[in-house]
Formats: sequence, structure tokens, C-alpha cells
Amino acid sequence: MTLTVDEAEHGSWTVLGIQGELDLVSSPVVRRRVHEAVADGRRDVVLDLSEVLFCDSSGVGVLIASRRLLHSCRGRLRLILPARGAVEGSHVNRVMSALGVRRLFAVYPDVPAATRDDNEEQLSA
Repeated sequence: MTLTVDEAEHGSWTVLGIQGELDLVSSPVVRRRVHEAVADGRRDVVLDLSEVLFCDSSGVGVLIASRRLLHSCRGRLRLILPARGAVEGSHVNRVMSALGVRRLFAVYPDVPAATRDDNEEQLSA
């Protein structure tokens, strides 16, 4: 399965909608798109992972690197990780929880919630 990344603007937020499998082969695409957004001066980025069917450790590594990049330029990164996404449940949610890194991210259920500027950063417990 291939990975696709769609880009949309929601107010000050750049939303990258990721569909498919986020793995060793496809994760450089996501890394490049986040870097391009930052290079274009966009500092508020949402990664919509609700349509990601599979994620391995390299995919999680890209999420962590994206968080680090945006933090270093005083930006914000938010993730969309619904409890039930893609086909049966959010695979990414389960993988990140199992690796103990989900708590590092501000997590939202959908685009409207993630792009609302009155939100405090919601770090998951």
C-alpha cells in the first residue's frame, strides 16, 4: 500500500493528512513534507493520522523528529489520533502507547479540535 499526504490550511494551521502505511519506506515522505512546511515559514502543523493503517518504529521516529523540529523553531505540532480510526481502531494510537511515546504529543480527535487556537496543548496521560 502506498502513502499519500494531502495538505490543507485551517487558519494558522497546516494540516497534513496522511493515508496508508507509515513505515521504513514511506516515512521519509512525511519527514520531507514537515520540513517543507517549516522551510515555508509555517510553524503550526497538524499531522492527521486517522487514515494510517499501519505504523512501525520508523514512522514513530518521524513523528518524534517532527516534534523536535517544530519545538526547535518555536512551533507547535498536534496529532489527530482518534480512538477508532482507519479500519478497526487507531493502529498508530496503539503503537505509540505501547512504545510509551504517546504522552509526548498534543493529541486531538479531529481537525476542528486540533486547529482551534484556544486549545491548551493537550498532552495525553
